Amino acid sequence: TILYTVTNRLMPPWPADPSYSTFANQMTLSNEEIELISKWINQGCAVGDSSAIPSPPVYEAVSFLGKPDLTIPIHPVAIKGNYTDQFLLIKVPFEAPPNSFAQAIEIVPGNTKVVHHINSDLVRFDIDEKKKNLFDGEWIHPTIHDSTVRQAYKKMGLLYDDGGFPTLHRNAVNYLPGVIAQRYPDGIGCIPLAKKNAFLLSDAHYGPYWENTWDSSYINIFLTKTPPKRIVHEFQLGTLGIAPVVPALVIPADSIMTVHSQLTLPEDISVITINPHMHLLGKSFWAFATTPNEDTIPLIKIPKWDFNWQNYYKPKNPIVLKKGTTIYAYGVYDNTSNNPFNPNQPPKTVTDKNGSMKTTDEMFQFIVTYMDYVAGDEAINLDSK
Repeated sequence: TILYTVTNRLMPPWPADPSYSTFANQMTLSNEEIELISKWINQGCAVGDSSAIPSPPVYEAVSFLGKPDLTIPIHPVAIKGNYTDQFLLIKVPFEAPPNSFAQAIEIVPGNTKVVHHINSDLVRFDIDEKKKNLFDGEWIHPTIHDSTVRQAYKKMGLLYDDGGFPTLHRNAVNYLPGVIAQRYPDGIGCIPLAKKNAFLLSDAHYGPYWENTWDSSYINIFLTKTPPKRIVHEFQLGTLGIAPVVPALVIPADSIMTVHSQLTLPEDISVITINPHMHLLGKSFWAFATTPNEDTIPLIKIPKWDFNWQNYYKPKNPIVLKKGTTIYAYGVYDNTSNNPFNPNQPPKTVTDKNGSMKTTDEMFQFIVTYMDYVAGDEAINLDSK
């Protein structure tokens, strides 16, 4: 099994082509390393010098990033085995130490078989005395529409006691299958916390499942006392983004189809993560940028799309894209019976249904996290160990 998964580059799980672009904390093996492993297995897995065997690494049981300062359970969710998608609003209230900032936030899924994705905002009650009970109101509310989100604020106790709105930090943390949260250097993207806060899982999506089950996910917060010096922004190309999918994402049955999206930048930016996103019909993904001088900047190439491993790819240093640079993203979809992940047999026409996030519908997105460019960004080391 090791020989098969290593030589076919199924393990370690790293869908991006390392010969096209490289990233921080990259989980890949070189050709020489694969050859060494293959030779060792073919020679019977002999033990070498036992005195040189290193001690096994110690990992935190509750986190991929180390020991968190706060671990906050998400209200358990019952999943009915009716093979339908479920979309929920979930409130996760918590208190934080004074004068603290979230350097990194991590959603750890409890049941990876049903957690499709989670998008979460942060509600911050900056005026402590105006919110007496942080834990009142509904904790779980069904929704798939923005209008429902607005109506749910009051029911979920996410307003001040006088009916006013607290501070909202959009997209504070997100989860997709296979995602490992990113931690940036001190001062980049840190989020101020109040004494009283609540995560609003504004889009908790549980995919279809065939039997009754539960999910008990949780959120980890890594704190710092360093105030934010640089603000992190985000935009996305494609579905629900600021640049359309061309042609429209309507994938006929028994077809292989290519779509693309592009955006010309109005200002200089420093890219710190990129995240391609498709669903089960995805076959390959490719993104690059061209400068006004017609130079090409490779961003990412995924020859074999894998829905189960959707990373936020972080370069070793910020990728500086100057004003006038155009970002291009291309996606190939396989809606034939030859695609083993096709949810429809026989195949049928699949679309994005104006932004539907159902697993059996499709999406095409290229999400870019960035800072406004400042001279010297090229030298910032993002390759944390």
